[in-house]
Amino acid sequence: MRARVDNDILYLHQADVPHYKKSGSVVRNSYFWALRSIADRSDLSHDWEYTVVVWPALERMLMRFADSGYLSYHETILELPYNQEIPQLLQRAATWASLEDQD
Repeated sequence: MRARVDNDILYLHQADVPHYKKSGSVVRNSYFWALRSIADRSDLSHDWEYTVVVWPALERMLMRFADSGYLSYHETILELPYNQEIPQLLQRAATWASLEDQD
């Protein structure tokens, strides 16, 4: 998921956050609700926002869903801009986006 950090707020790109589908996969829908439940802002028309206080929970959640094998790598890893430092609290669940993926 494309992400960026600004002033201790993590932003998940609105196009990359999971979508809830009434008849969709239980795992995907659980992932959607889990991410949304700890978000400070999760409007459909904006990037989702996470303050620094929830980053440890977010990192653990991303790692557990990645470990499940039901979701793809790109759905469970935070892809930060190549020129941005990865915060220590997110290092296990983050990497840098390739130059081709930069906005």
